[in-house]
Order: sequence, then structure tokens, then C-alpha cells
Amino acid sequence: MMNGTISLATARKMIFILAFNMIYMLGFSAEVRPSGEYFKVEYAPSSVEGELPVGVTYTLWIPDGVKTIRGVIVHQHGAGTTASKEGSTAAYDLQWQALAKKWDCVLLGPSYHVLNEKIDLSPGGSECWFDPRHGSEKTFLRALGEFANKSGHSEIETVPWVLWGHSGGGIWADVMACLHPERVVAMWLRSGSAAMFRTKPEFPQPEIPVAVYGIPAMCNPGLKEKNNLPGIGTLATFTEFRAKGAPIGFAQDPRTGHECGDSRYLAIPYLDACMAMRLPDKNSKDQNLKPIDVKKGWLASISGDQMLPAKKFKGNPTEAVWLPTEKVAKDWLEYIKTGAVSDQTPPQAPFDVQVSSGEESGTVIVWNAKADFESGIRCFIILRDGKELAQVPKMPIGKFGRPLFQSMTYHDTPAQPMSQMIYLDSSVKAGEKHTYSIVTVNSVGLKSKPSAGAVLKN
Repeated sequence: MMNGTISLATARKMIFILAFNMIYMLGFSAEVRPSGEYFKVEYAPSSVEGELPVGVTYTLWIPDGVKTIRGVIVHQHGAGTTASKEGSTAAYDLQWQALAKKWDCVLLGPSYHVLNEKIDLSPGGSECWFDPRHGSEKTFLRALGEFANKSGHSEIETVPWVLWGHSGGGIWADVMACLHPERVVAMWLRSGSAAMFRTKPEFPQPEIPVAVYGIPAMCNPGLKEKNNLPGIGTLATFTEFRAKGAPIGFAQDPRTGHECGDSRYLAIPYLDACMAMRLPDKNSKDQNLKPIDVKKGWLASISGDQMLPAKKFKGNPTEAVWLPTEKVAKDWLEYIKTGAVSDQTPPQAPFDVQVSSGEESGTVIVWNAKADFESGIRCFIILRDGKELAQVPKMPIGKFGRPLFQSMTYHDTPAQPMSQMIYLDSSVKAGEKHTYSIVTVNSVGLKSKPSAGAVLKN
């Protein structure tokens, strides 16, 4: 810079770097295209009795190429302002999207605009939403109708739900199942169920229809919270529901407290197995959920000392953990001992690699990839002419579980700003021609085959 002026080349470089940073931080680019389509609806808080007194934003992801939606997977955050903010990214989670894509489902991430950390019915408190009877049930149903209209998939308004909830989100899922048992495929209750609020006089326990005992569910508290309300409540839910013969399990995370840790590595295969059992067949006229045959599952002692097909189990079946399949049973046993689940299958190769010029700044590479269903994505390796050039991200973060490309928050959601599939090769020299390809590495370190190569087009 001289006398307050800069050269044209320097100006172009600065503009590119600024644009690149915006792409990386915000994902705003014609070249960086997410798989699937996103929709949002937002509702302001209502002062009308019986309507939701806090605001909410719902984000919905629809996979590419789906003709008919078969279900809605709801990833519901917990109580408090941080949970609300970090829950806003749930619909962008690549691994949960993989589950939705497999079953032609949509992924829904609500974000309630609470005003404080209170878990009661005071203005702006989280109980105003996590008890659906105070308006979030009606608003949720309203949102499904609006998404049905916006997306052109009218079936979104009527298809069944798969409910995942953390803390207050677990309470919400539990109560919603009581209000709409015919709509719920399965539930994952991470550190939260209605029973944990039995001591709260303003929270009457929901009436439990008999149909609720037909919904497969998993109670999943952390070991470090076993003497707190989330641990006590989820254990009570498991004990009481199993006494009624319900297909419910209990998976205590040995490594965590209230944070979600690596629970997704059991939650996703568990819900996958339940969806296989319960979702109506494609194109079937009968769209009712299929009933669970508890005797065809597996049973295990809560400690994992005994685990057998239900028909061979020797203990008291009404006190045993119910598990849908042998594979899930093995995953469950590993999880309650280690806090995670291993994987032996490599991920799919990335695709749609594109290379463009960043002028004097270098070469920009963008790509797309599907998450490993079992293990997600840890990072990507950038190959230039078949040799390793870089890793994205350079140092994956694993604060609340395994290091991932989309680093996880306390609440099992992608941390912000969300990572983008883009890399700037600033070491390339003008006039050089290189072939770039990408390798996916999953969370247990297994690598995909390299993607098809891409070169800079003139």
C-alpha cells in the first residue's frame, strides 16, 4: 500500500479472501451447494391463553430426490438460552441427515426463543415450551402444515414422527407421545422424561394412554447425573414402562453427565432399527404404524451381564432392557461399557468435486459428501495429483465426543459457525494444472476411496 492506494491485483486478492471467509463461515456461495433443501418457519410469542408464549424457529431439511415423505425426525434441544441457540443447527447435521435420507424422512430442528435459564413457567422460561400443553403442541402441528404447503409435500402434515429429545426436549417428546401415541414411531430420551418433573406442582404428569406402551423408546442418562432429576426420572420411566411390557430400554452413558457425549452412535442405529420395524411399507394403502412384537427383540439385564433373544432370556423380562435387534443389542452393550460404539465400515467417497480459480489467491476446491451412517465424518483429506495436500479441518474438535468435521456441541448439534466443504490451495503457482480429489475420514478413522478427480477449467 502506498499513499492510501492499492494495486488492482491486491484489491482482487482482498476481495477474494473476504468472499472466501464468508463462504467458509456462512456457506453463502453458488458453488457450495448443500444436499437437500431447507425450509424455515418462525412464530412470534403469543399472549393468547393456550398458545405458545415464547417464539420459535423451525428448520426443516428434505433430502434430494424424495418423492413421498415417510416420516419426520425431530431433534429437540433442551432448556435454556444456550440450548436454544445451539439447537438451531440440528437440521444441518450430516449424520442425522443420513438417517433421514435412508428412510425418505425429513429432519426437523426446532429452536425455542427462551429469554432466560429458568425451567419454570415464568415469562420466557423453558417450561413454557417443553410442556407441550402450554402451546408448543399446537405450534408444532401448525409448523408441519406450513412446511407441507411450502415444500409441496402435503404428506408432511400427516406422516409419523421419530422423536429425539435432550433434557427438556426429552420431557417434550415424552408428553407428545402421550398426546399423539398413534403418530410416534420411536423415542430417544436423552437425560429427560416427564417423570423427572413429578416434584413440580405446576407440571401435572401426563395421562398415559395404553397405546404409549407400544412405542419403542430408549432412556439415556449420563452416569454422573444418576442422582439428579434427569437420571432419576429416566430410570423411573424405564422401570414403570417395562413393568407394563413396553419395548423400552435403558442405556446409561458411563462417561458423561448431562451433556450428550457420543450418544448419537447408539441413538441413530437404534432409531434406524425401530423405523425398519414400524414404518408403513412404501406405497402401501395401510399407512398405520406397524406394531412391535416384543418377543422378537432382545432382552438384557440393565448392567449388561446377560443379553439374549427375548425368548431365551432367563431373568425377569419386565425388569430387562428391551432392544430391537441383535446388532443394536451388541451396540448397546458396547455403549454402556465405553460410552460409544465402534464401526468397521469405511465411509462413501465424496462427490461433485469442483475446482475454480481464486485469481492470485490460489485455487478453490469445493465438494459434497454423505456422512457415514454409523460414524459420521471426522475430516476430509485433500489430494493434489494423488498426494496428500491438506486436511479439512486441520484439527477436528472433539470437546463433547469424538472429533468431527461438524464439531458437536453439548446438545448433539453442529457447532457454529458450521464447517463447509471448501478448501483454498494457496500454494499453487500461476499456470500450473493439477488434479484434485477428496477422501472422507469417519469418526473412527476409516477412510473412503478417493473421489473422482477434478481439474481447473479454463
